[in-house]
Amino acid sequence: MPAAARTARLGLRTTPQQEAVLRRAAEVSHKSMTDFILDSACQAAEQTLLDQRLFLVSGAKSRALLELLDRPEQDSPGLKDLFSRRAPWSK
Repeated sequence: MPAAARTARLGLRTTPQQEAVLRRAAEVSHKSMTDFILDSACQAAEQTLLDQRLFLVSGAKSRALLELLDRPEQDSPGLKDLFSRRAPWSK
């Protein structure tokens, strides 16, 4: 699948120190400055969006979620087994 054409333009200003750090990081990543900055900014943006704690749902979906949360707990043999095991990193 061909990459989408880059048609939107962004501009930014940096201090000389920031530019030097970005340029060096791009070099060691074997990327152009543009690719390095875009990749880094997109990763940070995606993480920021994934970290959002607030989400909006319709009234019906909200009620359905609340009903699920209000249900009495059910026994889950699989979860009991999982939580009875020692974590592999604590061995």
